[in-house]
Amino acid sequence: MMENATLVKSLKLPQVVFMGLAWMTPMIYFTVYGVAFESANGQMAGAYIAAFLAIFFTAYSYSKMVKAYPISGSAYAYTKNSIHPKAGFLVGWALLIDYVFSPIIAILTFGIFMNTEFPAVPIYVWVIIMNFILAVVNILGIKFAARLSGISVLFQIGFILLFCVLVAKDILTGGNESSSIFSLTPFLSDESSTSAVFSGAAVICFCFLGFDAVTTMADETVDAQKTIPKAIFWIIFIAAAMYISISYLTQIAYPNFTFTNPDNAAYSLVQLIGGNLLSSLFIMVLIVATFTQGLSSMTSVSRFLYALGRDSILPKKLFSSIHPKYKTPVANIIFVAVISLSAIFINLSTAVLFVSFGALTAFIFVNLSVIAHFYIKLKKRSPKETILFLIFPLIGASFIGWLLTLLDTNTLKFGITWIVIGFVYMFFRTKWSKATERKIMLSPNTQMKLEKHVR
Repeated sequence: MMENATLVKSLKLPQVVFMGLAWMTPMIYFTVYGVAFESANGQMAGAYIAAFLAIFFTAYSYSKMVKAYPISGSAYAYTKNSIHPKAGFLVGWALLIDYVFSPIIAILTFGIFMNTEFPAVPIYVWVIIMNFILAVVNILGIKFAARLSGISVLFQIGFILLFCVLVAKDILTGGNESSSIFSLTPFLSDESSTSAVFSGAAVICFCFLGFDAVTTMADETVDAQKTIPKAIFWIIFIAAAMYISISYLTQIAYPNFTFTNPDNAAYSLVQLIGGNLLSSLFIMVLIVATFTQGLSSMTSVSRFLYALGRDSILPKKLFSSIHPKYKTPVANIIFVAVISLSAIFINLSTAVLFVSFGALTAFIFVNLSVIAHFYIKLKKRSPKETILFLIFPLIGASFIGWLLTLLDTNTLKFGITWIVIGFVYMFFRTKWSKATERKIMLSPNTQMKLEKHVR
């Protein structure tokens, strides 16, 4: 590999939107259905609305920061440049959980549903196969990955529309406990609980994370300062429309739906609605969806590692290298593929919660970065600018911070432990860097004298 090879700007708005939707994958609604249902106590529509409101203000902050710093690195780059390099490092360290576990979720989901369809083949076999294919496709180039992502997203949206039509048909024909398609029951039932809604929102924020992932592709996006902010809002509005519609309709049609295994609860729901034919189609679409989700996730994390390597947060020689032929960070892709093999040992619920911790932590600091950059440094403080660069990001940071506290205790303990490890790593890395700089500044004669003195 050549160190002077660089990433190529080739992505346009539709490709960025499709990559973002592929990263979050519209079918993620079904992938995390059981986990989200339990967290929200069945109040899925309310939880998705709460998550969307929290995400909207944060997405606004991302759209502003990517204009200020149109480079790969996402929340890490924004915090480093607007607040402080050490704060940026710790945000990047937290964000590693998000990005590293995201392809693991896709690969594990693929294994779970393939095992459901072909019980004779163990999950770990599917995990290994999926991992290998994702690595190869990612190495071949981002434009190829973007094309596959676009096709996959269209298939997923088609399935979701079919799913909604079938559920609406059940409601209208009276084949359920409710006969009206217009109802406030999903939001104002006797069993509604505000705490459950927001607990669910804390988990399902993960379902909107495609808008964050596209900021890692700034170095490969044409006119990133204009393209990525537009893509961010397209992604969250498309996602919100799909997730809230599915939740609303299923809560009206099947208010007493139950399941035993949260990992494949969605499969039970699909069978209830469309029988074996729809469930077979569901598996096929989900296989395609999880493949491209894994593809986009691996793309994002490899570019994030590239940004950390470029800034010498991680070993520069390894993580900032670009393949001269494919123009992709091949070493990073292989590194992620090796880590993703841990999908063999991790359960889906744990992986989703870890991603949520990393993402929510990063979201808080992106909101704070808007305040630091625009309101404090650039002194944009007119009445309108105060709303845009102080009030909006404060609302976003407060809302996300509250959702972060609603994650379960074990997840918070793991996250805090990970941050502490980051502090320790940063301390020793800083000492090593200073010692290296001093050594470089010394003349050869002085170095020889010092070495003699030490001996």
